[in-house]
Amino acid sequence: MRGNVLVTGGAGYIGSHTCKALAAAGFVPVTYDNLSIGNRWAVKWGPLEIGDISDVARLAEVVRRYEPVGIIHFAALALVGESVTEPALYYRQNVGGTLAVLEAARACGLPPFVFSSTCAVYGTPPDRPIDEATPKAPINPYGASKLMVERILDDYGTGYGLRSAALRYFNAAGADPDGEIGEFRAVETHLVPNAIEALLGRKPPLKLFGGDYPTPDGTAIRDYVHVSDLALAHVRALERLLGGGERFVCNLGTGTGLSVSEVIAGIDRLSNRQVPWEGAPRRAGDPPRLVADPSLSRELLGDGLTERSDLDTILRTALDWHQGDRVTQLLSDPG
Repeated sequence: MRGNVLVTGGAGYIGSHTCKALAAAGFVPVTYDNLSIGNRWAVKWGPLEIGDISDVARLAEVVRRYEPVGIIHFAALALVGESVTEPALYYRQNVGGTLAVLEAARACGLPPFVFSSTCAVYGTPPDRPIDEATPKAPINPYGASKLMVERILDDYGTGYGLRSAALRYFNAAGADPDGEIGEFRAVETHLVPNAIEALLGRKPPLKLFGGDYPTPDGTAIRDYVHVSDLALAHVRALERLLGGGERFVCNLGTGTGLSVSEVIAGIDRLSNRQVPWEGAPRRAGDPPRLVADPSLSRELLGDGLTERSDLDTILRTALDWHQGDRVTQLLSDPG
């Protein structure tokens, strides 16, 4: 084995998929999660340590016991609307919590640190593929909190020699192709699961926010990345740092935009049914188009980071997951 990797938030959607990818690469993922959003059943490839990232003493004890060769930090709050109404909560959890993880990590010499960042740091960027040089101008506390952490990592690199990677990913979607894990949250904001749950009659008709954008079909365009591809990128980022690579920041996306209407049409086609939906006004701050320029991630992390990110693979894996036995069981017995 290649050593332990501490994964904060490893019971969550992207975190659990990354734990599977870490195990496949020969690491032992150690999940640290308070299970407020994550799921105990999603921790399958290594030990689970229950705790909050604000608990520095508990974190330090876990770090000392496992002596991780690296840390991948997912644990954060990520509801944009909630961040606007509860900014203190987001700065305390996302910024203060990250500081707690970093301080605990100093007990074992600050191993390489991979941070789950977001394209929300760009705010409302120009209508073109977004590269890393695009000005950072977050428009909500969620995006601002992530950008603050990026600055903290930079300063820890200067002051303490921390080698880190901040991965700004775009729209995570899909589910584990093997059907072992997938997206299941009490509060769901992502398009694909909400559309599928509406299709299956488990939720009301999907709300389609805005049909009058300056796009070919009037609906917003986003860059969808399969969650297993995101997981692989986190493993490669860690491997790059372990190999002596210096701090870097990069986007994780495909470079291809898909509209909301195209996603819905894809679900209709693959399911031979129709997603029920109803129009709704645009949401404040939603840009017409958010598409990554993934050139730097390909240069730093290698090819093959979008192998499962075509629309059909994303939707087939998500449909299989939501119609599978695990979700059916969870819906009948959430406990």
